[in-house]
Amino acid sequence: MFQQLQCLLDAVKPVDRSAAPEIQSHLDDLTKPRGSLGRLEEIALSYVLAAGTSVPEPLKKKICCFAADHGVAAEGVSAFPAEVTPQMVYNMLNGGAAINVLSRHAGADLDVVDVGVNHDFPDIQGLVRKKVKPGSANIACGPAMSEADALEALLCGTALAVDAARAGYHLLGTGEMGIANTTPATALYAVLLGISSDTITGRGTGIDDSRLRHKQSVISRAIDVNAHRCTSPFGTLAALGGYEIAAIAGFVLGAASCRIPVVVDGFISSAGAVAAMKLCPPCGDYLFFSHLSSEQGHKTVMEHLGARPILDLDLRLGEGTGAALAMQVIEGAVKIYTGMATFSSAKVSEREP
Repeated sequence: MFQQLQCLLDAVKPVDRSAAPEIQSHLDDLTKPRGSLGRLEEIALSYVLAAGTSVPEPLKKKICCFAADHGVAAEGVSAFPAEVTPQMVYNMLNGGAAINVLSRHAGADLDVVDVGVNHDFPDIQGLVRKKVKPGSANIACGPAMSEADALEALLCGTALAVDAARAGYHLLGTGEMGIANTTPATALYAVLLGISSDTITGRGTGIDDSRLRHKQSVISRAIDVNAHRCTSPFGTLAALGGYEIAAIAGFVLGAASCRIPVVVDGFISSAGAVAAMKLCPPCGDYLFFSHLSSEQGHKTVMEHLGARPILDLDLRLGEGTGAALAMQVIEGAVKIYTGMATFSSAKVSEREP
């Protein structure tokens, strides 16, 4: 399996930027003052470079929402009990969650993936059954996952991205569901990016000041307990992450290996993306960070990465909601590139010298 990981990492190639001048020239020739569509032009350039200059229209879109439980929930770091994870999965499968509404609005297909929920689901339409284990272990006491289990989760995500590419999808999005998962995400950021965990530990589902201080101490303890395991990006992912975070990392890598751009959701999904980027820096060329989460620390992480999220709406729900919204902006940018007339084709006079 570890040989599979190395083959995957080798398959991800940096985006070839040699076509950038030609793409930019086309954007500059569109019937508008040069640069007047602002970030839409920047987004269009990034998408076309990542996907290739032959741009499909309309874009076929899919969001994968990965669900898993976390042993660290037993430490009382969330305002909600662990039982909410499977309950919310059922809600998604019944079409009642925010991600159902927003993915439909975006025209994106939605898969809900059980990669580590502590519940036995029956066969339900829309559920992708990829359970590795029924939840991770408590990171405050030891590693979240064995490296073999973390790799299995990562490769599950990879396989789903590759399958989506083969099915003709042009834009993928990440989402997640897992009570207490801001705790492992924060621990991962702290170690992978060298950021103080106290400064980026947030309130997650809405904990009070006392529980926030407790959450900070739990994360510090988890980092200390697992320090000897965190000597590589993959070792850190296994020790401090979770099954849905590992699957998101694999999903990003799999999409990048197929030259499919990925829209990364908020705080948790970004942790999976950071793990993927640490394993394979070129995969960052294929990522769009959808929004700036209101979760404490996400702004610090984005600044550390030099990333500029597309939206800033004070979202902190997860599920892929930010990705669904940002997909519409990306698709609009691509349609500007493919559908707008140029000065030369429309015979519109350009700005005078």
